[in-house]
Parts: sequence; C-alpha cells; structure tokens
Amino acid sequence: MQYLTKITARDLNVHYGEKQALFNVNLDIRKNQVTSLIGPSGCGKSTFLRCINRMNDVIPTCRVDGKITLDGVDVYGDDIDVVQLRARIGMVFQKPNPFPKSIYDNVAYGARIHGLAKDPTELDEIVMTSLERAGLLAEVEDRLADPGTGLSGGQQQRLCIARAIAVSPEVILMDEPCSALDPIATAKIEELMGELVENYAIVIVTHSMQQAARVSARTAFFHMGYVVEEGDTARIFTDPTDERTRDYITGRFG
Repeated sequence: MQYLTKITARDLNVHYGEKQALFNVNLDIRKNQVTSLIGPSGCGKSTFLRCINRMNDVIPTCRVDGKITLDGVDVYGDDIDVVQLRARIGMVFQKPNPFPKSIYDNVAYGARIHGLAKDPTELDEIVMTSLERAGLLAEVEDRLADPGTGLSGGQQQRLCIARAIAVSPEVILMDEPCSALDPIATAKIEELMGELVENYAIVIVTHSMQQAARVSARTAFFHMGYVVEEGDTARIFTDPTDERTRDYITGRFG
C-alpha cells in the first residue's frame, strides 16, 4: 500500500524566550498511519505536537521558525484560519478534559460552532456516529443528558476522542492519551486507534515503549530537541541505527 504524506516539518526550530526547544526538525506524518513520538521528558515531543495545530500560538514567548505543511499548505501562512486549522487537526490531551456539559453537548459542541449540522436531526446523527466510532455509544446511549464529567477516566478520554472526530478532522494528535488510564481503558483506546487510523493520520506522544510498538507504524525518537532517528517502528525497536536510540529503548536512560 502506498502511503501519502499528510504533514511535513522542515527545518523546524522552536524557542520559548531564550530557550530553544526544537532544533532543525524534519519529519513526515503519513495518512492512515499512526506515528509515535518517543523520548525522555522535556525532549520536545509535545512541543512538536503543539506546533502542528498551532497550539503554541497561545504562549507569548514562543517563536516558531521553519515550515510545517498540511497537504502541502504552510500552516503558519498569513492566510491560514487557525480555527479552521484546528478543526482539521483534532487534539486529545493527556488528562481527559470533558466540558462541564452533558455527554451529548460535549460531542455536539464543535459541530454547532462550525455549523456542520443543518438541523437537530443531522446534529443527532453526528453525535451518535462520533460516539459509535469512539467505541462509547453502547455505554452511554441511555444517558446522553448526564454530565460528561461523571464518566470514568477511560470513558471521558473516549468522549474527548468523540468530540475531536465530530468535526471530521483529517489528523488526530494525541498527547499521552493513556497516561492517566488503567490497563483496560488503555487497551480500549489503543484498539480505537487501530480503527480510527483507517480514516485519519494519527500522531501520538507516548512514554510507553510497549504502546509505541503496539499501535504505531512509524516512530520518531526525540532527544534534547532533536529528532535523532525516525522510521518504521519495527526497525526502530529491533535495529536502531543511532546509539542514543538503542540506549533509550533498552532503558539505559530516560
């Protein structure tokens, strides 16, 4: 199968004030594949993720140089509508963050804001389809009016995934989506990623080597702001070319 590149980063440098967080990052993210970003804490993984949908814009001291493109279009171009960009590039955070609204309204929120539904029937369809695709519908179907914050941690994270996919994004960014979850909830999220990747490009930041090996087709190893190595996950984990990658994967540091 021929995989198409969805996102490219070229010569990406990121500064927070005087401190440089990323150095000359070059990385491709493919359609219909999960790409894992691994590496020690503070090595630039989440910074890179936040560059893709311009979440770093909200940090006054942050400066981004270089280029990130989505389908060949520079996401930092002057004519880019950031709200629309973030609709195309959904994000799921480390800690589940449902809105203090009903389960239904959590999922309907984006569709309402972006005017994706012509009428209540269409909005119902978007909500139900998104919950179904997030593997949550069977568990919440009879209590859609209940608060989303009343769900278990794993259910809340799947609700956040449903909320992200309700606006029909093309890319889903996940910043350690399972770190606050138990093993059973983690397994459900990983299974869900395997299903969602048929329709999206997925980028996941994870501290778990095992998770990266299980869910991703490609892996990039970040260290001290540099991409040390990237490639097919199986090769990165069994035959890394850089000694730092080998040391990290075998637990010598990190």
